[in-house]
Amino acid sequence: MNKIVECVPNFSEGRNLEVVERIVDAFRGRQGVKLLDYSSDADHNRMVVTAIGSPEAIQMAVFKAVGTALLKIDLTHHRGEHPRMGAADVIPFIPLHNMSLDEADALAKSTGKQLAAQYNLPVYLYEKSASAAHRCNLAEVRKGEFEGLTAKMQRPEWQPDFGPALPHPTAGATIVGARMPLIAFNNLVHNFNLSKIFAKVQNKYELGASSISNCEKKLRISKIVFTFAADCIN
Repeated sequence: MNKIVECVPNFSEGRNLEVVERIVDAFRGRQGVKLLDYSSDADHNRMVVTAIGSPEAIQMAVFKAVGTALLKIDLTHHRGEHPRMGAADVIPFIPLHNMSLDEADALAKSTGKQLAAQYNLPVYLYEKSASAAHRCNLAEVRKGEFEGLTAKMQRPEWQPDFGPALPHPTAGATIVGARMPLIAFNNLVHNFNLSKIFAKVQNKYELGASSISNCEKKLRISKIVFTFAADCIN
């Protein structure tokens, strides 16, 4: 039976809808690829694409989309609420049918290596594909964002897995990896202690002993907190 992989690439553009459509065009009408959804947000200045298909066809679509992003997105002028370190910020591969997580990992590593070679782009591997335990968590890899990337890359523990040891001048670096499905949701919380709320959730639902690395845990809970002015909430 045919293998099916899901890819959910995130790009750092949510305001220029022409650029959004150009990036999405890489997934439209491509044999072996089904575009399921895409969305963009002007406040976050970010877009997310969801596509499924054969590993080979999805990989080719990703190459095309990243090439478009590098041509059209300049992070030196980018501002948005969502953290980012790359024009093509993060590219996860999720095995869906007749495909193991190890096979998705191999696809992610192959994709990252080719992206680095084709576009002279630094690439970091994360989640199942991470080359070290401290690179498993997306937030840790992305910490410092685009603006802090040059200094971060000077540290031996944060050399990229593929590509040059300097950021792309306008596109930063890209994060690629294999993972299992992710459930994401938004909560609007007013006048609560967020640290206590998330600590309780983490303690109740995180599985595995503390000695187990982040890469091996079956369930992890991550959070991104945004603050809003009172007059922005209706």
